[in-house]
Amino acid sequence: MANQSPYLQLVRTLFERDPGAAANTLESMEEAEAVMILEEIPAALTAEAFSHLHAIHAALIIREISLDVAKEIFERLDTKHAFAILTNLSTEKRKEILDQLTQELKTKLQELLAYPEDSAGRIMTSEFVAFHKDTRVKDAVARIRSLARKNAPINYNYVVDDGSQLMGVLNMRDLLLNHEDVRLQDLMRTDIFAVDAFMDREEVANELAERRYLAVPVVDSERRLLGVVKSEQIIEHVQEEATEDILRMAGAGVDERPFSPLHFSIRMRLPWLYFNLLTAFAAASVVALFESLIARITILAVFLPVVAGQGGNAGAQTLAVVIRGLVMRELPPERAWFMIRKEALLGIFNGVLVGGMTAIVVWLWNGNPYLGLVIGLAMVVTLLAAGVTGAAIPITMKLIGLDPAQSSSILITTVTDVVGFFSFLGFALLFQEHLL
Repeated sequence: MANQSPYLQLVRTLFERDPGAAANTLESMEEAEAVMILEEIPAALTAEAFSHLHAIHAALIIREISLDVAKEIFERLDTKHAFAILTNLSTEKRKEILDQLTQELKTKLQELLAYPEDSAGRIMTSEFVAFHKDTRVKDAVARIRSLARKNAPINYNYVVDDGSQLMGVLNMRDLLLNHEDVRLQDLMRTDIFAVDAFMDREEVANELAERRYLAVPVVDSERRLLGVVKSEQIIEHVQEEATEDILRMAGAGVDERPFSPLHFSIRMRLPWLYFNLLTAFAAASVVALFESLIARITILAVFLPVVAGQGGNAGAQTLAVVIRGLVMRELPPERAWFMIRKEALLGIFNGVLVGGMTAIVVWLWNGNPYLGLVIGLAMVVTLLAAGVTGAAIPITMKLIGLDPAQSSSILITTVTDVVGFFSFLGFALLFQEHLL
């Protein structure tokens, strides 16, 4: 200590006596200046100050500090705080630090870093500003100006306590109009909305859309501020998920691209083509049951595609509406039965209207009113089945934990084909004396 300058001795005394105040001092400094000081302070004192330093500011310093010092700091920090700092580092820097740590600590941190793929924790960013509650207006304004010169994002400025727990958000007008010695905790707005790091990103997207925020803070179970999710990020991820849903509904691989290798495209598509082939045989087996009837009344074969086509289209319409409702959280589980009943009624009404028109066309075309009656009745049954299954299949898949978009269209097409063929040929069997 005798070899140190009076300034460094003073700094060390501050770190020894009041680590919290030392952390506040570090937050008000430029990163380069903070690093210069920390390189001269014993690791134990540095770690003590880092335990009071917000994760965002700690990460800015860690990025510039030597790996040896960073290792000493992380091994002395609380695991959760170390994790919060790591989440605000780049992937490369995070790996460098993790590789320096003991295997036990490295394992703990990697477990905390393993957020679910579709969670807010996976898409949050450290591009925001957070101040300690005791920071004064003049220091906060100076910090914001410094960040503005570096073109850093400053859309929202958050306030945290000694444990990095989110306390409030700053309004820029309040910040500029208050006296420079006022503490931020006395002017922050406490009615702040935050999301849990494990919240599904679709739910985060819904919250952002409803509240019209540019960003939303992400916290852990103890409300520690970990990062933010920006609206442009969530839009990008929702678009990505919507694209995946479209591919799944068609039975294509979500990782396939227009110029993917031929063998990759075959591997992605072939299993679902085989599954579709199996369902097609199920529909064909229904037609086979009425083979003798079709042989006697060959005109029936002409109208089989009409019934199947209308059923498939109606099912696709219902599926699109229900999938959108599930993705956008517009269809809660308690409303599922209402949705199925509504689509069933819609199927009946559409079946009566479309079936009536079809019956008239077939009657005028063929001259046999009973053939028109048969296809009209079959259309009502088929569109009813399309409405019920178009709603029930994706809702059921969601309730049991499966992806509702995963080839639902193939399943619904199978149901509408089977029901359509069976109802059309079944009614034809009932009225066969009038069709000959």
